[in-house]
Amino acid sequence: MSDKITALIIDDEAIARQIIAGYCSHLPDIEVIGQADNAFKAKNLIAELQPGLIFLDINMPVLNGMAFVKTIKNPPQIIFTTAYKEFAHEAFDLNATDYLLKPFSLERFMVAIDKVKEKLSSPNQVTQKPDETEADNFTFLKYEGKIYKIDFEKLHYAEAQGNHVKLIGEDLQLTPAMSLSAFEELVPQSRFIRIHRSFLINKSKITQIEGNRVFIGNEEIPIGANYREAFLQAIGLS
Repeated sequence: MSDKITALIIDDEAIARQIIAGYCSHLPDIEVIGQADNAFKAKNLIAELQPGLIFLDINMPVLNGMAFVKTIKNPPQIIFTTAYKEFAHEAFDLNATDYLLKPFSLERFMVAIDKVKEKLSSPNQVTQKPDETEADNFTFLKYEGKIYKIDFEKLHYAEAQGNHVKLIGEDLQLTPAMSLSAFEELVPQSRFIRIHRSFLINKSKITQIEGNRVFIGNEEIPIGANYREAFLQAIGLS
């Protein structure tokens, strides 16, 4: 990773752009190389400047931030900056690095930047073509004498069951002989998070959060007290 992370700020509100630029000015390893007040200007700037990171608002005229990301081929690291918490699960489904709720503090901003650094410094997170990262999207596990391909995109959650781990997903229900911690080492850390000593979930599959419970479709999964703060930070709600 280079000494500085180049960043582009995309927000239709000038004051919001100023706040982010001000926060960046306190961090010597972040260099703001451009700003845009709509998605169309931003698309041209991304093509021209090739930033390593974009700060992206969701509620923008003509084309919102979520739709805009889908138009970018090989997007850079993304930190969503928005006043709307209800889009968090969709943001992480788009592989966003973090999701900041306005108004956010400098301290929370720095946490998001640390996540960007971690992803950029990881060998598995270096910008690559899609076919080069395909191997990170699945693994193979042996179960009852057969070897199964586990597609992480389709996996909903994993549950500890003694010396086994129960895997639940689209057309998938296996209980291979391994610990939940061992399975956790196999999955992409950007997509999966431990929310309980017995549960590891796919963040993109969350449909609802109520109190100390996460819902994935009709499945209800508890949030452990020791995991709640890290979980809320991971989905941009803390």
